[in-house]
Amino acid sequence: MSALALGLDLGTSGLRLALLGPEGPRQEEGIPYPGPFEDPISWREGLITLCHALPERDRQQVRAIAVDGTSGTLLLCRPDGSAPSPTFARALPYHRACPDHAAAAADLAGGCGPSASASGSLARALSLLERARQEGLVDPLRLRHQADWLMGWLLGDWRWGEETNNLRLGWDAQAGCWSGAIGSSPWREALPEIVPSGTVIGCLQPVAADALALPGDCVVVSGSTDSSAGVLAADPQPGDGITVLGTTLVLKQFSDLPLQGPGISSQRLLGRWLVGGASNAGAGVLRRFFDDASLVELSRQIDPDRDSGLRLRPLPGPGERFPVDDPLLAPVLEPRPVSDALYLQGLLEGLAAIERQGWARLQALGCSPPRRIVTLGGGAANPQWRRLRERILGMPVVNRPRLTAALGMARLAAGALRGGQENPRMEGTTSSV
Repeated sequence: MSALALGLDLGTSGLRLALLGPEGPRQEEGIPYPGPFEDPISWREGLITLCHALPERDRQQVRAIAVDGTSGTLLLCRPDGSAPSPTFARALPYHRACPDHAAAAADLAGGCGPSASASGSLARALSLLERARQEGLVDPLRLRHQADWLMGWLLGDWRWGEETNNLRLGWDAQAGCWSGAIGSSPWREALPEIVPSGTVIGCLQPVAADALALPGDCVVVSGSTDSSAGVLAADPQPGDGITVLGTTLVLKQFSDLPLQGPGISSQRLLGRWLVGGASNAGAGVLRRFFDDASLVELSRQIDPDRDSGLRLRPLPGPGERFPVDDPLLAPVLEPRPVSDALYLQGLLEGLAAIERQGWARLQALGCSPPRRIVTLGGGAANPQWRRLRERILGMPVVNRPRLTAALGMARLAAGALRGGQENPRMEGTTSSV
């Protein structure tokens, strides 16, 4: 039987699983989170549900698994993955800015990089650790991002952290160490041991293999962030920029050199630098006003070659992380015209304006301007939005809605089957969650 690779995407609105074989994609399934997005048990149970939906024959052929997660969703846990108290049963989500800890984060990180801001994981980490002190919790405690926590459950060992998921916590991928004074902080034992994306760490622990009904010799491969996983699925060509139109708006581009700046990520992915940023704005705001059927019908009424005259800033709430890093930036969702189609057009134009500003920010930091934009995510299925974006961005836009982050993770796992970098796994702890 041919070996299969399994990829899991822990996205903003749900989980998606992709199965990849030598002949190509085999199957994709997606479900909403079975519990709150911030609940790690919901991540685990969602994966179990998706695996049991696969045919038994396919499950028995899975030989590698990789997981991506939302960039910045951070959890405080014990070394065995369990919550140290009920207060910490849920993670701080990626969009939760911690302005009260922004100055301390910038000081620890040396004043630059994606961790040196209110919207970085470092500020969330300081907030979590402060709450732990207030509760009188003592070491050992661990800080783990969404994908890293679930990877820990798969392994029965929560020591590891994948490189791209930890950039916002202060990992310097270029230097291969923690930025500034983070690595010498009093809570340094809470930090993960970092491995590059695509590293084979070990095999499924028996508890996970039994729960997922997967073979015990299935290897666990360190994944990436959800946006980087989408790039892996797209396999961009020279001159391509990648925009992910999901619940949030994400821009990615390969660069010769890493970039520095608040809200900017520089990820080493398969030997190259992938740079970009993620806005808090995105298609998630559209669902506040319109259901799926209305979005399709109203989009058909839009003339994408004519400007609406509206100047909206469709943030879901106060605060932005990219293209500007401003935890107090206010949404602009009014005025709302009588025409729903015109209002939808104004929201789409507002998102396109943020996208244009994002590409300009990357160019100001040293990136070459993209010659073409490849679009992924649910918004890539909207042809009117594509044409509207071409007008506002001033460059060709192609939609690839079938290329998912889960497929990108399956491709990463498949690469490990063909001979990935091995990181010898030490004996792990036993799961208690």
